[in-house]
Amino acid sequence: MAAFTNEVVQRIATALKLDTDTIAEAYAKEAYPVSKERIEEILGNSGEPCSYEELGVFLDGLITLKRGPSPKKSEEEAAVDLTNNLILKKLRIALELKEMETEIIFGLGDAPLGKQELKSLFRKEDHKNFKVCPDGLLLAFLEGLDEFYYSGEEV
Repeated sequence: MAAFTNEVVQRIATALKLDTDTIAEAYAKEAYPVSKERIEEILGNSGEPCSYEELGVFLDGLITLKRGPSPKKSEEEAAVDLTNNLILKKLRIALELKEMETEIIFGLGDAPLGKQELKSLFRKEDHKNFKVCPDGLLLAFLEGLDEFYYSGEEV
């Protein structure tokens, strides 16, 4: 399953055209020590797979990088298990995606969702209409994200 986390980081980096320096900056925003060599390992699928902690810190750093530090965020936040639903939430926050844009991105990834299906992915886990996001749906979102941000230029 850890190789899946590498794929998530790779797809985000590709879609948003993030280089190793930008990814390192995202980690630095969260005061998480990571070398450029480690980032290259993750992006190249070599060495130790990306941990869920590394992925979570990267996503938090991406939010801080894109939107600035959160005034609500406390230094001693309790650790939470990183789920596909939480990955979606963090990406939606970092990229400031509205409901319609999120719907379009899923459609571009060949996973069209209705408004209710979409809302169920972002609900709290204890909500009666909460729906778990399977790996395939997250990957479809990341594929759609790549299409959504595609500029027509090859990098």
